Amino acid sequence: MNLFTILISTIFVNNYVFARFLGICPFFGVSTKMETATGMGIAVTFVITISSILTWAIDKYILTLLGVEYLQTIIFILVIASLVQFVELVIRKISPTLYSAMGVFLPLITTNCIVLGVAILNVKQGNSLLQTITTGVGASLGFFLALILLSGVREKLELADVPKALEGFPIAVIAAGLMSMAFLGFNGLV
Repeated sequence: MNLFTILISTIFVNNYVFARFLGICPFFGVSTKMETATGMGIAVTFVITISSILTWAIDKYILTLLGVEYLQTIIFILVIASLVQFVELVIRKISPTLYSAMGVFLPLITTNCIVLGVAILNVKQGNSLLQTITTGVGASLGFFLALILLSGVREKLELADVPKALEGFPIAVIAAGLMSMAFLGFNGLV
């Protein structure tokens, strides 16, 4: 498959949030403010891209050669957890306010099903290294896009006259559902 097609399809058509419904917890958790969503998007982009490369190499050159593919999930989670710890240390050092704003959601990148899902799908689909990198970048940019879109909508909704029963999380779920339906329109592109 063409690398450009993979990139566009993972960002828009097969968006891991809007089409596959993965990563919903951090998606709703950190999308209340644009600054927090941007920080989480950058952190997840780094983790997904690097973990995609590392897990592909570990699977191809270690697990498959040793015939222990059944250890994929455990090994992949260890790789992801190590990367998240690195990102957490960097963010704590560079921007303590962003670190505290992200709160519990930063360590939860380890269990973000998008990160593990991309790693496992790359291996299951038999992607080459370039396809793996492209899928990782596209999936993370799709997650980043989803975070930015919802955080922008949620910031506007704070100023809107929303019925009492729909304030907060309920209106965010409705907005995310509408965005998901809108993203279905990209299905004809690829």
